Amino acid sequence: MNRVPKFSALLAGIATLAFSSSMFAQAAAPQPPAAAPAAAVQPAAIPAKIALIAFENAVFATNEGQKALADLDKKYTPQKTKIQAEQTEIDSLQKQLQAATTISDDDRANRVRTIDAKQKTLQRDGEDAQAAYQNDLQETYGRIAAKVNVVMQKYVADNGFTLLLDVSGQQSNVLWAATQTDVTRVVIEAYNTSSGVAAQPAGGPAAPTHAPAPRTTTAPKPAAK
Repeated sequence: MNRVPKFSALLAGIATLAFSSSMFAQAAAPQPPAAAPAAAVQPAAIPAKIALIAFENAVFATNEGQKALADLDKKYTPQKTKIQAEQTEIDSLQKQLQAATTISDDDRANRVRTIDAKQKTLQRDGEDAQAAYQNDLQETYGRIAAKVNVVMQKYVADNGFTLLLDVSGQQSNVLWAATQTDVTRVVIEAYNTSSGVAAQPAGGPAAPTHAPAPRTTTAPKPAAK
């Protein structure tokens, strides 16, 4: 009658012994040494070699940038032509209204309403074209700028420059610098070589252009009765 409890006690003893042996083996096994912390980079004064670049100008001055601008101008030529035609029509209607000195007040009011409606259409078309052009221009700039940046970083690293300043736009804090520090042209040439894009024909776009903004003109108001 006592075999079952004794057998259970024996199993428990074996399990306890196995667990204790495993713990002992783990404790006795040599542990791998902890990884040494990475050495901190100590700041040190080094001779400065500074370079300047007009990065935004460089992007669009590359052969690829010039080709992209030419493609954008071609893409938006229909919108430009349409806006110019709308403006010409409005100018003609305004001249006709100013010259019509013998028409009735109702006729004059109708002409004024027609001109106002066409001006609103012109304004809307101009704003839509401008917004679409700017979106395409920003997308084009970002795509090419990412690749120019790689070439620029390699150039300054290979030539031992310690600091590179972007002097694009009118907000640059650089008031004066020797011309020898300007690496804009050499970066452009290095990118042209790596991109393989041929130079554009003479007379191509030299800078980003914008869709024509409609002129704000006011149609003559009906004469007071």
